[in-house]
Amino acid sequence: MTNGSSTQGIKTVLHPVTDLAAAKEVYTALLGVAPQTDEPYYVGYATEGQQIGLVPGGADQGMTGPVAYWHVPDIEAKLAEVTAAGAKVKEPAHDVGGGRLVATFTDPDGNVLGLLQDR
Repeated sequence: MTNGSSTQGIKTVLHPVTDLAAAKEVYTALLGVAPQTDEPYYVGYATEGQQIGLVPGGADQGMTGPVAYWHVPDIEAKLAEVTAAGAKVKEPAHDVGGGRLVATFTDPDGNVLGLLQDR
């Protein structure tokens, strides 16, 4: 049973990369669009209602593979719900700029899932 905080779906997927320039070439070819954000610390694409991000050094930040981020209206409420249901917080909610909050947690099998809230 939920307490009423809903999800707005998976709209963001972040991929850890070791060679940002090489990864940018592949994802630009795959998606058929130029990056919307192209910085040394992050390359992001907006396509078909999705945000696809490349995170250089993501493995050094604990990313073991792509992480899908569920967009939610209240990140703290959703973290409380999933932890009450058995999830474990991996990275608490924190601001990554522009008022965007992100957090990650693991399910009982160790899969990493993300939450994202725009203020």
